[in-house]
Amino acid sequence: MQSSAPEPFRIHDRAIAPGSSEILTIPVSQQVTGLDASLALKVLHGAKPGPAVFVSAAIHGDEIVGTAIIQRLLDHLMPGAMAGTLILAPAVNIYGFASHSRYLPDRRDLNRSFPGYENGSLAAQLAHTFLEQVIDRCSLGIDLHTAAVHRYNLPQIRIASGSPYLTELAMAFAPPIIIESPLRPGSMRALAHDRETPMLLLEAGEALRFDRYAINVGVGGVLRVLAHIGMIELDDGLAAVKVPTRANRSSWVRAPRGGVSRRVRKSGDVVRRGDMLAVVGGLFGEDAQELVSPVDGIIIGHATLPVVNQGDALFHIAEVETLDGVGHGARSIADALAVSEPPHPPTTLLDEDEVL
Repeated sequence: MQSSAPEPFRIHDRAIAPGSSEILTIPVSQQVTGLDASLALKVLHGAKPGPAVFVSAAIHGDEIVGTAIIQRLLDHLMPGAMAGTLILAPAVNIYGFASHSRYLPDRRDLNRSFPGYENGSLAAQLAHTFLEQVIDRCSLGIDLHTAAVHRYNLPQIRIASGSPYLTELAMAFAPPIIIESPLRPGSMRALAHDRETPMLLLEAGEALRFDRYAINVGVGGVLRVLAHIGMIELDDGLAAVKVPTRANRSSWVRAPRGGVSRRVRKSGDVVRRGDMLAVVGGLFGEDAQELVSPVDGIIIGHATLPVVNQGDALFHIAEVETLDGVGHGARSIADALAVSEPPHPPTTLLDEDEVL
């Protein structure tokens, strides 16, 4: 009779036994000091067979909310009670993480550098290592991001369009809103899509800050997804969870003049076309101009710095066709998945990692 126990999980130069976990560092390149720079991973290899999933954070080094989410996930996960393998990468861009910078030392954006190249630039080497050691070993990925410096994002899951399975997983995550957004060439999400690895992307909170709400949404969402695909024994709560709002169109609203802004709306607020979002005036408050919403929708991101130049993006609004249905309607994931797909192709004006 064959045993149902899984084989050891092999990664880099390690063989991790079923029901155990291990921290490992995979050399990527050499720093100016001559010391190795490495990709740090923690691998939890379950006692029972199951899928391999990765959760990654800080691909932009200043987006640290995901690091906190991964730390807190470890409080809830025991390899001996798991099925499958979970690879945790709390600081993919360790260079930017250490220097509090979005980018690598050569100013390259790691999330524009996939699939990378073993003998290429620093970004190419790191992207290549993450592809070989993590993405290619997994059947699902969850990548954790935040807004840029001086911006805040309402927790939201972004997915590629046209995938019922990704929609199901996004609903299992149960963020406030799910957005279908275009894939950007060179991004991790585009690479995973090309390799037929489903991937969820969480945007939540603000760069270089921990945000309790964003962290709680992230931890709860990842655990629900792991429960939904059978990796952990946990009630995923899908029968009772509030069904997320869905959107596939968004737009930025920009400052009509330079000066000082006074916000009257924030991320998470439902707005209708013509609702006032902010007032922007001069240094003395003179010649103030009102900024209004151009669409019906939900504010999914806003600028936190009140000092603005003309044209600065102040609010990111996800367009919702029927606001009356926001937060209501179907009360289970099964019911929600029976609803037809949004009628328009995704046309977001800003993806998860574009700098304004």
